[in-house]
Amino acid sequence: MDNLTWTLVEASVKAFVILNIVLLGAAASVYAERKIAAFIQDRIGPNRVGPFGLLQPFADVFKLFFKEDIVPRAADSFFHRLAPIISLGVAISVYAVIPFAHYIEIDGTRYYLGIAPNVNIGFLFILAMTSVGVYGITLAGWSSNNKYSLLGGLRSSAQMISYELSMGLSLIGVVLVAGSFSLNDIVLKQSGFMWNIFLQPLGFIIFLVSSFAETNRAPFDLPEAEPELVGGFNTEYSGMKFGMFFLAEYANMATAAAFISLLYFGGWQLPFPAEWLGLQEGSIGLAIAQFLVFLIKIAFFVFFFIWVRWSIPRFRYDQLMRLGWKVLLPLSILNVILTSIGVLIFK
Repeated sequence: MDNLTWTLVEASVKAFVILNIVLLGAAASVYAERKIAAFIQDRIGPNRVGPFGLLQPFADVFKLFFKEDIVPRAADSFFHRLAPIISLGVAISVYAVIPFAHYIEIDGTRYYLGIAPNVNIGFLFILAMTSVGVYGITLAGWSSNNKYSLLGGLRSSAQMISYELSMGLSLIGVVLVAGSFSLNDIVLKQSGFMWNIFLQPLGFIIFLVSSFAETNRAPFDLPEAEPELVGGFNTEYSGMKFGMFFLAEYANMATAAAFISLLYFGGWQLPFPAEWLGLQEGSIGLAIAQFLVFLIKIAFFVFFFIWVRWSIPRFRYDQLMRLGWKVLLPLSILNVILTSIGVLIFK
């Protein structure tokens, strides 16, 4: 088998595994959201389908597959069908460059855990793909030919574009500290518990708030504000196309959690030396330990996203835009300036 064929086979197998992990993770996030929301509101939550209601997300997907797919007569059918595909496709594609652990060395050959985790522009790839995600929601609102859906799509485009500026600027500090756009290099720079959360606290807060706006999660879920827009951009969707938007939302939430972990909390780095576990660099045991540590960090931030949703009321739209343009954007510019001065002085 030549090198090109082997590379394609390896990438295909990795893509298949990661795709299934993402979809199962989205199902687990739905279950976790319903259970955590029930706990906060003193309810029981899902408890009918399977033990402890664990099979409820799969029952929901099964139901959506068999629901009638309705397209409004006056809608643009092509873009109406394309919008959920864009949203879900973009949400899944960003996992191509996420490093889930460092590497495994077998017979002198290094195998990295991810489809292309060592690419030099992984950081820029994720930012670029998340920017494309706005088209899915905007097209969904416009193509439905519904005034409420259109307002939801317009809100989404304005909201996501506004907060992308603050998000992108907040991450420049991480790039300056690491001196690289590679996610692996950024993680390696945080070894020895020198996490960027300690070096970039302001940038972390800006990025965290912007992540809520980028993923359309409460308190920034204005594109689907039920009291004002009936259902928002997805009002005219049914069946599995409706479900694809929610799969994309939960996949994006996990992506944001992974990005926060990679950039500010050491990613797959263990919180203690690997020698304490008797594990060598490049061993399968260390790679599994790094993968589990990374998953725990992602799970914690997914829990945090859910916790905030059921604890804080929704912002008004003018408050949302004011926060983005008048507070976060100036603070992100200030963070770039202070980080640049710090790098010049201490490096």
